[in-house]
Amino acid sequence: MTRALVIGASGGIGAALVAALRGRGADVVGLSRSADGLDLTDEDSIAAGLGALEGAFDLIVVATGVLAGAGQPPEKALRELRPAAMLDQVAVNAVGPLLVLKHAQRLIPRDRRAVFAVLSARVGSIGDNRLGGWYSYRMAKAALNQGLRTASIELARSHRQAICVALHPGTVATPFTARYAGRHPTVAPDQAAENLLRVIDGLTPGQTGAFLDWAGDRVAW
Repeated sequence: MTRALVIGASGGIGAALVAALRGRGADVVGLSRSADGLDLTDEDSIAAGLGALEGAFDLIVVATGVLAGAGQPPEKALRELRPAAMLDQVAVNAVGPLLVLKHAQRLIPRDRRAVFAVLSARVGSIGDNRLGGWYSYRMAKAALNQGLRTASIELARSHRQAICVALHPGTVATPFTARYAGRHPTVAPDQAAENLLRVIDGLTPGQTGAFLDWAGDRVAW
């Protein structure tokens, strides 16, 4: 039986992932800030939450994130930049997931295939940036992608079958995106979860360190 850990299990995508995995018969542990006090901006809470877990997990997904750092919506122009909002974005969207990996490394099996996946975003792609704006969110997701790419190299030395990836889920219809989706096409959380799991199912160790979208296609760095 697959054993999975979902960080951010109370969010729209996180809850859908938990439901989809359980529907497959997986043994799922879900952790979140609201239910378990796991705060990605507080390493002590991450260490405590993950330190209480035993055994190995075949899949660990970090399904957390913020669009409005320090309560400020995504910036449309340089004049809107605020240091507090920028640092908040980096803390939650980049630093937090890497701290999860730091403390979850002992939960990743060394003797079989395992996946550590973090929800990133296409707007974090430097090569695909044609519209500008959203400075803090773009920067934080780009930092996340670099962190995961770097971690994948280190992890491969001790966990040869481990796969560490950044995944773009598409624009998912959740409270997280409701104010910003506009006319952009969205998918329901349950469909997004199935899309992501289909990509995860097909991953190989040779793809560790990749940045992929919900269809399994590579996204430009």
